[in-house]
Amino acid sequence: MIPNSPLGNMSAEEFLRDYWQKKPLVIRNALAEMPPPIEPDELAGLACEEDVESRLISFNPSADQWSMRHGPFNDDDFAQLPASGWTLLVQGVDHWSPEANALLRRFSFVPNWRVDDLMISYATDGGGVGPHYDNYDVFLIQVKGKRRWEIGGLFDEHSPRREDAPVMILPEWEAHESYVLEPGDILYLPPRVGHNGIAIGDDCMTCSVGFRAPAHHEILRSFTDYIGERLGHDARYSDPDLTLQTEPGEISHEALNKVRATLLESLDQPDLLAKWFGEWITEPKYPLYADIDAEPFSLDDIRAFLEEGGVLTQNEGSRYSFIESETVTHLFVDGKHYTLDTPDSRRLAKRLCHPEPLLDDDVNAADAQSVTLLSDLILANSLYSQDDLDASE
Repeated sequence: MIPNSPLGNMSAEEFLRDYWQKKPLVIRNALAEMPPPIEPDELAGLACEEDVESRLISFNPSADQWSMRHGPFNDDDFAQLPASGWTLLVQGVDHWSPEANALLRRFSFVPNWRVDDLMISYATDGGGVGPHYDNYDVFLIQVKGKRRWEIGGLFDEHSPRREDAPVMILPEWEAHESYVLEPGDILYLPPRVGHNGIAIGDDCMTCSVGFRAPAHHEILRSFTDYIGERLGHDARYSDPDLTLQTEPGEISHEALNKVRATLLESLDQPDLLAKWFGEWITEPKYPLYADIDAEPFSLDDIRAFLEEGGVLTQNEGSRYSFIESETVTHLFVDGKHYTLDTPDSRRLAKRLCHPEPLLDDDVNAADAQSVTLLSDLILANSLYSQDDLDASE
């Protein structure tokens, strides 16, 4: 059982074996002791910020009409909202709130690269986004008020949807099950399972833990672009075994087989695949602001900072993952690739992929490669502290 597990009495192994991408699950009182990671007025404040992705969705039942607006919002926008039937959704709250980020980290039984972000919704009575489905796994955590969840069948891109709605709404909706979630309850849904959440009363707040599920066409386009940029311009189609064709307009099966072989040979490069995927899948959702003019940090700088009570930890918006081989560890952080081949640096790479702040012991035995890595991550703002770490002192 993992610490602070959101799975209640269920082990992570049991959940992954019996439920993950297989069937829905309601977990009662899983996080009953946890206060909301952010208060409603703070959530509204985030929705007023330029860099924060937010939406306001309303439903008028008498007109059977949905409406949606994108942030940033202001006080007048909230003052003009109706008394009921609206929802505020703020994406990526884990990037802006340490408490929200800590909640997201409780789902570390799923690999880092699969975790996307924590969205939080606040709704008044009757508020929701209508019956819909997602193409990714989601944990829906009730942290304030009550929400009724209706669960339907499986849907896909060919399922009917309302053309007059600004959000994806399933018009042919039939609930197979219904649950009322109270604070601390969690609903897990696999991809493509239809669901419809409706706030019961005001002050309804739900946290949504979403997971990355890159589409096959996105994977193919990105990797082929990556491979194509690394192919020399002189590598061309060739056919020294060409024989005379009866029909000059025919594209022969032999020619097609040559093209197929070229594609398969170009794509079958495990080392390039690993490097591309690590860089691509750890690209941050929102840009981080690096300090490109600062001097590198020394081991003494970092040690002194930690010994004086400074804290170095993952930036809430950063993504860390690694790929291990016999001789090196490939660390991927926010789309950057670090190849580490010393025992100390390889241990540090894996340690950095855990969300806990660095300790003195993590850097006391750091070798030159480890120090360079730490300095690069601090300067890139992937590893950061709210306190100042100044190499010039």
